[in-house]
Amino acid sequence: MPHVVTHRLAIATSSLVPDIHPDDAHLAASLQGLGIETIACVWNDPAVDWSQYDAVLIRSTWDYFKHYAAFVEWLEALPVPTINDKALLRWNSNKRYLPELAALGIDIIPTQIAAGLELPQTLAQMRGQEVVVKPTISGTAWHTARGTVGDAAFEHAIASLPQAFEYLVQPFVPEIVSDGELSLLFFGGEYSHAVIKRPKLGDYRVQSDFGGTADGIDPGEAVIASAKRAISAAAALGHTDVAYARVDGVICQGRFLLMELEMIEPFLHLGARPDAAERFANHLHRRLIAQKTPA
Repeated sequence: MPHVVTHRLAIATSSLVPDIHPDDAHLAASLQGLGIETIACVWNDPAVDWSQYDAVLIRSTWDYFKHYAAFVEWLEALPVPTINDKALLRWNSNKRYLPELAALGIDIIPTQIAAGLELPQTLAQMRGQEVVVKPTISGTAWHTARGTVGDAAFEHAIASLPQAFEYLVQPFVPEIVSDGELSLLFFGGEYSHAVIKRPKLGDYRVQSDFGGTADGIDPGEAVIASAKRAISAAAALGHTDVAYARVDGVICQGRFLLMELEMIEPFLHLGARPDAAERFANHLHRRLIAQKTPA
């Protein structure tokens, strides 16, 4: 017997991945089983009528940072709620949030923010240090440079970066290569599962686009607690309703250092964890029911 459809949920994708990503396939099937019709919609497709949906779940909009002004305009114009909400998505889209979280006591990789025109001056104070420079609004190592300040090749790379952007300037953390980067997944504020991501030999980028790998791991209670504190810090800044979050970090000298708090379109590592996909589906089901229930 076919399931009765009680809700319609738009899964926001991109022209890069227009259909529901394989990693989200069991999530979509679980939602369908709960009576939630899920339809993949490319976020900047003008033919989509977003008003026919109960909500929009941002998933594989993995080109949004390349079309940032249009993305923000699209968010503002959406006639239905987003999961997570629009204010949270806007805040989380600019990694200027990192110093804000640090001010609340969250351990982060030491971070300076510099306008493109100011990069040479900022880097001049770090001569001889190995650093990573990337836009505050970016993803998948887009316009990212790594090298030693003062090295000719690195200086050339910096000179080629677009000057219109703002950049994060951070020391390179060798533990990312030697030990890996941890990603912890949370649904409705509750810890779900974790993976450890490692770059391929000779690289430092952990994304699968560059040959990185991800394996399930039990990060331990101390690391889970550190990740929870990062989410609590976001709540202290007013972002209290977080349906999903991925907390990325690296352990340095026994401390979990936050690298990113991903609440827009994080890869959720659900493919190997159908139980996690079902937990997330149940959480979304409860949210959609609450959304339709009169106060």
